[in-house]
Amino acid sequence: MLQRILYNEKFWQSAAITLILFCVGLFAYTNKLIYLGVPFVLLFVALLFVNWKTAWWILLFSIPCSIQIWFFNDRLGTSVPDEPIMGMFLILGIVLIAWSPKVLPKWWWRNPLVLIVALQYIWTFITVLFSHELLFSVKFFLAKSWFLMAYFIVPIWIFKTKSDFKKGFLLLIVPTLITALIIFLRHGIQYQFMFRRVELAIGELYYNHVDYSTFISMIFPLVVVAYPLTRKLSVIWRWLILAAIIFLLPAIYLTYARAAVLAVIFSLVVMVAIRQKWVKILMPACYGFVALIIIYMSTGDHLMEFRPNFQKTYMRDNFIDHVKATIKGKDMSSVERIYRWIGGVRMSKDEPLYGFGPNSFYYHYKPYTISTFRTWVSRNEEKSTSHNYFLYMLTEQGWPAMILYAILLMVYFAHAQKVYHRWKDRFYKSATMGLAMMFAAGFVNNFFSELNETHKVGALFYLSMSLLVVLDYMSRQEEKALKKASIDETNTDS
Repeated sequence: MLQRILYNEKFWQSAAITLILFCVGLFAYTNKLIYLGVPFVLLFVALLFVNWKTAWWILLFSIPCSIQIWFFNDRLGTSVPDEPIMGMFLILGIVLIAWSPKVLPKWWWRNPLVLIVALQYIWTFITVLFSHELLFSVKFFLAKSWFLMAYFIVPIWIFKTKSDFKKGFLLLIVPTLITALIIFLRHGIQYQFMFRRVELAIGELYYNHVDYSTFISMIFPLVVVAYPLTRKLSVIWRWLILAAIIFLLPAIYLTYARAAVLAVIFSLVVMVAIRQKWVKILMPACYGFVALIIIYMSTGDHLMEFRPNFQKTYMRDNFIDHVKATIKGKDMSSVERIYRWIGGVRMSKDEPLYGFGPNSFYYHYKPYTISTFRTWVSRNEEKSTSHNYFLYMLTEQGWPAMILYAILLMVYFAHAQKVYHRWKDRFYKSATMGLAMMFAAGFVNNFFSELNETHKVGALFYLSMSLLVVLDYMSRQEEKALKKASIDETNTDS
């Protein structure tokens, strides 16, 4: 009888209609949108069992469209639909790996990026055990777990051919352009592109203008490398990609985020560096430059020259003045960063090895700051953190975490250069370059923020590494095939 029910189409149709009507009734009675989502959640769970790869493509499409919702009087929040889906993939991934550990191939384990990410994950777990804020750290670790499963591990089982990369590109670009266009039009029509109104234009689509600007500045390189590949496609595709490039440039500028503009420039620098094989000196040069600034600021009274003047240090009314004030050290957000950075450096002296614990910076940094650098926004009502990913790692997970992150950056770019020059196929060369440029844009944005833990930017961060690992393996396979073909051809000629 049970088998008859399981394969009875009319039974399932009736059950589905009953469930939908029941949920609509609950929504009408309580006026809570969450009840309308229940049928879709159950439908997605069913899809996960039937065709989990299609479910993952839906996850990819949902990244730019996901919004933050809050429960229990805004005390508990999540982004929907992507975070619940990530949680589902964490469970699925654990089941698949437990069922057959060989599902994670040897070539994956041998990649240096995988080794570093694995060490980061293990160290995060250790720092959770010593955390000053255990509950927040456990929540952070769970989020890290489903990020890694959904965007670092699962993609290696999905991306196998050019059609997969093309599909992934479209499923990510299309919703990104739609959300960007909505924000662009809202910003222009309702607020006349006013500098202080960009947050209102973004609405619920992104956390804030920093999150939004970072995301689209990381997407921009993918569109740039896609354009040359349209030469063999129809004219319509060529014009569509060109239109996307032309649209994204002003869209990035009108986010009024200085880091995003620098990120686009740096991604182009990385493109040149990879082509010319200069990557090995690029990141050490960047680290050396930062070290010189730190040495300069820490000697004499140079740091005190940047103390805020409450009558001159404030948020400007337009972007050009904002940039000028930044250069002069009279911009509120820039001085506030120095305020946080000082606090972060001083925090690290008390907990150099394990840090204060993941997701705990906000609850401990203020006693370590210097009051003379306090600004109008130092109350930090939005509960933001260090505004620098290196310091974020240092204060929350100690020196080992920061060093691993620094190594990860150097290894990534060096690896991307090797893979790029190993490829003979033009499509895959462009894909490798696009991922490296996307990662580069993320690096610059995260130098002034800590967005790798947010659901949209974090997705791009881990995807860029996962797909580079896949492309590395595929390029090695191509290289072996070409060598074998060359040997066979030589043997035939002889």
